[in-house]
Amino acid sequence: PNVLMFAFNHGTELNGTPMINQDYLDSDIIIEDDVWIGAGSVITAGTKIGKGSIIAAGSVVTKDIPSNVIAGGIPAKTIKKR
Repeated sequence: PNVLMFAFNHGTELNGTPMINQDYLDSDIIIEDDVWIGAGSVITAGTKIGKGSIIAAGSVVTKDIPSNVIAGGIPAKTIKKR
């Protein structure tokens, strides 16, 4: 429940440029087979969650998660291997 996936994100590269005028990132999210995503997690653009991984509740996935690990936190990091 309440998992959010955003395949789009605002750019933040240009200091002094209003956010509305920044470029944006538009990229796929890949979730491989046998993945468990905990409640309230957020998955961001351009990330891949490897086969057999578990994402802890309330995590924010901002980078790729390898296969067969338990990951969690803000931002999500590998906690241990399965």
